[in-house]
Amino acid sequence: MNPGRRIGTVAALAGALALTALTAPQAQAASTGVTVSNVVVNKGLPIVVGTSEVKEPPVTFDLTLPTGYTVEGPEPSWDAHPFLYHGTTVTAGADSGGIYIGSYTCFEAGSTHKAHCEGELYIEPRYRLDSNGDATTWKIGLSIRLFKTSGSLKAEEYKTAPGSVAVKRWAKLTANAAPEPVAKGKTLTVTGGLTRADWVKHKYTGFAGQSVKLQFRPKDSSTYSTVKTVTSSSTGALKTTVTANADGYWRWVFGGTSTTGSATAAGDFVDVT
Repeated sequence: MNPGRRIGTVAALAGALALTALTAPQAQAASTGVTVSNVVVNKGLPIVVGTSEVKEPPVTFDLTLPTGYTVEGPEPSWDAHPFLYHGTTVTAGADSGGIYIGSYTCFEAGSTHKAHCEGELYIEPRYRLDSNGDATTWKIGLSIRLFKTSGSLKAEEYKTAPGSVAVKRWAKLTANAAPEPVAKGKTLTVTGGLTRADWVKHKYTGFAGQSVKLQFRPKDSSTYSTVKTVTSSSTGALKTTVTANADGYWRWVFGGTSTTGSATAAGDFVDVT
């Protein structure tokens, strides 16, 4: 739990609200004097997204306000919104298909001019990720605004924060070993399929040409070991044969790529008689 005094929560900015918030008139753009630092998205880990499930990766950051502004009010006197983009500039990225903050809460951090903020980004893949090219490295942008006591905008600027975030396509694996049961010393056929999220078709499609490990765990063991490595077919299918020697579980394991997350199939138990 954050030990600082809570000073407010910024409501959801996903979707159209985010776009409005990040595209104020250029004539009002000016340095705000706000310093944002220590921006961390998803604890530094890749964000792996499927075809329909909403993802809300955590984001934390610190900020310091300029003279004349305090973190405790009056409301609204300021806001600072981290977002992700992979456009050529931070402003262009904010205007075209960024990934925006959902909500965040700020806590006073030892001074009325400083705060530590915690929140979540909001990713609804069907509407936010419309190209498989979005599986890439995203930059971290900041939209910062100061307001007058009347509530009107005083200054606004876009900044790029240090660091980056990998956004990847979710992968799935299946496994089936047959026949079941099988006589000891006989041939066992292990099949399966490797698929990954397609953000254009909104479904999982076969992932071809990938190295996938076949692993085995004896019935009375908790440890899997790799038996062989197989390359997925043009449709993502997997198939190989092994000799059945003992009762146990068979599974496929995929280590992932720069654009696709890792995946592990559930183990399929085979009784060897």
